[in-house]
Amino acid sequence: MKVTKTKIKDLLIIEPQVFGDERGFFYETFQSSRYKEAGIAEEFVQDNRSRSSYGVLRGLHFQKTKPQGKLVTVTDGEVFDVAVDLRPESDTFGCFESVILSGENKLQFYVPPGFAHGFCVLSDTADFQYKCTDYYDPSDESGLLWNDLALNIPWPIKKPTLSEKDEVQPTLEIVKAVLLRGES
Repeated sequence: MKVTKTKIKDLLIIEPQVFGDERGFFYETFQSSRYKEAGIAEEFVQDNRSRSSYGVLRGLHFQKTKPQGKLVTVTDGEVFDVAVDLRPESDTFGCFESVILSGENKLQFYVPPGFAHGFCVLSDTADFQYKCTDYYDPSDESGLLWNDLALNIPWPIKKPTLSEKDEVQPTLEIVKAVLLRGES
């Protein structure tokens, strides 16, 4: 597998080695020791999968006191995937990285604990799969406003389909103030 470091420390794009022929393809989606060698030391404890339609934007989500690292991939379809650094001590706090994930390119995006994460669907539908380093806790969840001007994320869809909660998430300025105060 090929591991590409991004401009944000610890955020990785992973290209698995794919073996294919006229019958189809095979590749390892995860192998613990290989990912540890790549710098992903956290243990994954939960796997999730979602399906979304064109124009759906999910995110930008994070857990306040039990941050989840995520290894994300798309098994079918295509998404614009985004991670925003929310680690208070980080030099890149508030910066984001984005990548196109698709069933075609088979890329994976490793989003360490301490990041907000989200994606929007660019194909008719997309099957999104991710491994998490901590359990989902609805009482601990929070988010960032997807179109906050301070983030300046170039979402490829201007009028996405959002959940009610994603329409009213706080701005980076508010989240930063809360994180720096150590509130939950």
